[in-house]
Amino acid sequence: MLLDRGYCTIGRLVSLAGALLPEKVLWGLMLILSVVIYGSHAPLLTLCKENGQIPFSASSVVVLIELTKLALSLFFLLIWDWKQLRISISWYHAAPFALSALLYAANNNLVVHLQVFMDPSTFQVLSNLKIGSTALLFSFFLHQRLTLRKWLALGLLTAAGAFYTYGGLQDLEHMPASDMQLHITPIGLLLILLYCLISGLSAVYTEVVLKTQDLPLNLQNLFLYIFGVLLNVIIHLASSSVAGFLEGFSFWILLVIISQALNGLIMSVVMKHSTNITRLFVISCSIMVNALLSVLLFSLHLTAFFFLSVLLIGLAVYLYYGVK
Repeated sequence: MLLDRGYCTIGRLVSLAGALLPEKVLWGLMLILSVVIYGSHAPLLTLCKENGQIPFSASSVVVLIELTKLALSLFFLLIWDWKQLRISISWYHAAPFALSALLYAANNNLVVHLQVFMDPSTFQVLSNLKIGSTALLFSFFLHQRLTLRKWLALGLLTAAGAFYTYGGLQDLEHMPASDMQLHITPIGLLLILLYCLISGLSAVYTEVVLKTQDLPLNLQNLFLYIFGVLLNVIIHLASSSVAGFLEGFSFWILLVIISQALNGLIMSVVMKHSTNITRLFVISCSIMVNALLSVLLFSLHLTAFFFLSVLLIGLAVYLYYGVK
């Protein structure tokens, strides 16, 4: 069974709506929602810009996203799982999530520093290597043996992301789209490899903790986001002034905060009741939503790289899930 009604809010909702739709259909709808949220993230951030610049503090947005996830987790815990709070809970249960929060925070800040050692396009292309690092760590820590066919599927996902980033969209009215030269320094290469390693490690480690603890998912989320809020508040205070916490906020950034918080909760369901491999496919499929919104909102044009990426993703899905 993909969803455990006793442990997650999504499962509770499934039990309420089960008379209307099969559980697998609702699971599929949840994944589609996640694809849409992932794909709309970059376009929404673009809509937030004023005169080509982001008018708000990125660290304050991260803090608000973590706070929203914390509030939702607490709300769902009190609504759905309050009877299970009678079980004995100690710091032994909460402590493992401190490392998860630390790894996530480290990677979020590493992204900023990476821009010094390479151009954004190079970062976007090479960051697709985290698919491979996640799969390797998933196979090792969860003792999941992936067949050669499945490794090939994940390789196709990596290539699809790289092709789409390299040239999936184009602004024909302002060609060339950028005069920035592709470049990366030796330090940048080491840092991007570290970024991909931490990205895979944080995801797989969190999946292991979620699956090995016999606790309600909402309670586990509560532990994770308490640490997440604390760490990101410290980071924000170290990098920004408190007075500018909400400066530059708009409807679009509010939508970003709500959607990213919701997606974080969905991904915790995926990691507890499915796998990080499912998460990788969700992220890869989101490029189609990203492309559609970019065409509709910013009059960008699809190129052959986009259609090649879609073809590779479709083939990857078939190889990983379709072939028996």
